[in-house]
Amino acid sequence: MRGNSRKKKFSLKGKAVFFATGNIHKFHEATSILTRIDIAVAMLRVKDTEIQSDSLLEIAQTSARDIFKRYGLPVIVEDAGLFIDALKGFPGPYAAYAYKTICNKGLLKLMENVKNRKAQFQSAIVYCDSEAEAPIVFKGEANGVITFAERSGSGKSGFGFDPIFKPDGSAKTFAEMTLEEKNVFSHRAKSIRNFAEWYKKLQ
Repeated sequence: MRGNSRKKKFSLKGKAVFFATGNIHKFHEATSILTRIDIAVAMLRVKDTEIQSDSLLEIAQTSARDIFKRYGLPVIVEDAGLFIDALKGFPGPYAAYAYKTICNKGLLKLMENVKNRKAQFQSAIVYCDSEAEAPIVFKGEANGVITFAERSGSGKSGFGFDPIFKPDGSAKTFAEMTLEEKNVFSHRAKSIRNFAEWYKKLQ
């Protein structure tokens, strides 16, 4: 009599997740939330696979699918953008590129003599694993204003456009906050918490 040669499929679903990013700041923000609620997370360093798109969601979904196909691990990918009202949503999903090319000073230059300083940070997290029929999406956003000058103070959590974005309900920019303070307001923290609430139910 032959034994059953079928092997059980090993699954990490509900146990551990890999955050695919080359940005250590994003990873630290995620782990500071996920580890406190007993979700094991590891950084999966990947090269930038982002497509050019006006949609954060499309960028994150495409990247998540591509990375899952390559590594076969339960993975989350996050994409974020800064949308400024007076600039008709610029830089939007191109925030990382805009920061590399014009930095904070360049964006403030574009905002000279502009009274409407309203802006919004948006975050889209996409999860993929072997059992999901389609990538699962989680969103977060933070409304605020663009300051008139860079403000970093003694905060250690800021990167990118954080020194010029002050969220509603705070007197500090993201860059002036501690990581714990930033996680109260930030778009990324909100999308991560939405993911975590769903993910914990898998355990």
